[in-house]
Amino acid sequence: MIDHPTEREARAFVEGHGLRYEPGADAWAGLYEDGRLVAVGARAGQVLKMFAIAPEHQGTDALGQLVTELRASAAAAGHETLFVFTAPANAPSFEALTFRLLAAHGPAVLLEHGPGLAAWLERQAPLVRPGRNGAIVMNANPFTRGHQYLAETAAARVDHLYLFVVAEDRSAFPYATRLRLAREGTAHLPNVTVLGTGPYAVSAATFPTYFLKRLEAGAEAQMGLDLDLFGRRIAPAFHIAARFAGEEPRCPLTAAYNRAMAELLPPLGVAVEIVPRLEADGAPVSASRVREALAAGDGAALPALVPPTTLAHLKLTKEPQP
Repeated sequence: MIDHPTEREARAFVEGHGLRYEPGADAWAGLYEDGRLVAVGARAGQVLKMFAIAPEHQGTDALGQLVTELRASAAAAGHETLFVFTAPANAPSFEALTFRLLAAHGPAVLLEHGPGLAAWLERQAPLVRPGRNGAIVMNANPFTRGHQYLAETAAARVDHLYLFVVAEDRSAFPYATRLRLAREGTAHLPNVTVLGTGPYAVSAATFPTYFLKRLEAGAEAQMGLDLDLFGRRIAPAFHIAARFAGEEPRCPLTAAYNRAMAELLPPLGVAVEIVPRLEADGAPVSASRVREALAAGDGAALPALVPPTTLAHLKLTKEPQP
């Protein structure tokens, strides 16, 4: 019988089967036999996770029952596409439930169910331009002079530049604001297109550790999946031959991601160019410096850190208040 275990009950079951519990699930599904919990799975947004099945129920329809229940939960929440991050050995079980393989790297694979990547790429098709194109993926939290300098540098080296803004709404500045400020800050560059990543680059599905801003177990596998998906699926669709990023002197996670890019993307036909960071007052310009200045009420520091378009927004809205 399928039911909804308490989070405490589900956590004990997951950890009791040697798996890592992750807080923040939107829904749990549990399979019970004679009142005893024998399998669980969870959903967080569009991502299905934390599947644990008692050994005597593996190879049965237990996984299918859990996935059916979680799909219904996702549909009720308005999610058409779902993702699963799992071990390669589990991929065939999910493929039998109409999930499709998106990316693979080392000990992990990423699969999706629903209209997914094909539908997303079809919606972006009007933006595709011919030539040797480049890409930047940025959070832009908020868009700074450093982001602007990186975009200007990259745009000068390619026929067309795609600036992908992380669509996940887990930052101090909302996605809609970050997207608008990136567009305003690059409006003077005629060969730049600013668009969102959707759930297909640096997202809760492809790289959830990114939003913790620290290196954790599994981060390397997540980076690999994120980059494999970019190199094999997104780059060819946009004719992207080069990906650009700024040097990262402060954040170990982002620095590790830059190193992973340099290792994993060139074999997939995407060159990687790391651009020295723009500096102001002897230190690299960064979004974290902007947020620190806002938190300290140091408005005088902002003109050196952000372009006029971002500055106008900060003065108008006073958002955010970290």
